[in-house]
Amino acid sequence: MSKNNGKGDKYENQFPQPAAKQTLSEMIYNPSSGAIFGRTGKSWGQLFLFYAIFYIVLGILFTICMQVMLSTVDNHQPKWKLEESLIGTNPGLGFRPLSEQTERGSVIEYDRKKPAEYEYWVSLVDEFLQDYNHTEGRQMKHCDFKQTHNDNDVCVVNIDNFGPCTAANGYGYKTGEPCIFLKLNKIFGWMPEFYETAINGMPASLQQVINATSADERQQIWVSCNGHLGKDKEHFQNITYYPRQGFPSYYYPYLNQPGYLSPVVAVQFHAPPKGSMLDVECRAWAKNIIYSGSLRDRMGSVTFQILLD
Repeated sequence: MSKNNGKGDKYENQFPQPAAKQTLSEMIYNPSSGAIFGRTGKSWGQLFLFYAIFYIVLGILFTICMQVMLSTVDNHQPKWKLEESLIGTNPGLGFRPLSEQTERGSVIEYDRKKPAEYEYWVSLVDEFLQDYNHTEGRQMKHCDFKQTHNDNDVCVVNIDNFGPCTAANGYGYKTGEPCIFLKLNKIFGWMPEFYETAINGMPASLQQVINATSADERQQIWVSCNGHLGKDKEHFQNITYYPRQGFPSYYYPYLNQPGYLSPVVAVQFHAPPKGSMLDVECRAWAKNIIYSGSLRDRMGSVTFQILLD
């Protein structure tokens, strides 16, 4: 008679036994237990039922959250406007053409004797002005300073008034007198405060333009282009602005009007220096446009370079 008095069998049964080996076909379907891929039909049903209920509840919660959020959103205007918005109340000034090749930076460089080079810039201007060329179906009107203007009116930006800065003339790039197009960023509800008289600090040429403009047409956001950081002043005596040297008041405010297009000023540089870079700063002038020429925090102006060979 053993010393354990039969207790060994009891202890042996307390340890887990290794699972019986299964063939591949038994893993897929085990005829002894009726399991498919390790689960019986009842187990699979419970699993599918759980996930069906889980995803239905999740979908309902997501729908409720989206409906609550969308109920606070207006499709026609932003919730946070002007001072309350991240954009703020100081519109940025931009220029075109701007190359999509980041290594070019803000430099407009080409050899006017090489058609492929100046046609590249012409194509960029064509792309920028595409919306201005195709206004079919838009509710727009031709505006001027003598008309009564409603805030919801959409005024035409007539590119036929850009003088020689047109596609027919290659925007001046072929002849070595390139046109640059300026526009302000859109800010919902922003209304400019105009300089209706010239002030100290304005370029002398701009002061002359303001003084020569009739009083009823001085409600404009004036623009001026000069040498950046005081350089190349002698090359800015012969530039022309089309259709005028500013953005007229009747294009403002921007209220997300259907078909709205931002006003554009075309600036043509006559006889820019050949073989040397012309460093240009263009600035927008309004009482509520803050100007900063800082390289890190530029406001109310834009800089670019022109290099013709």
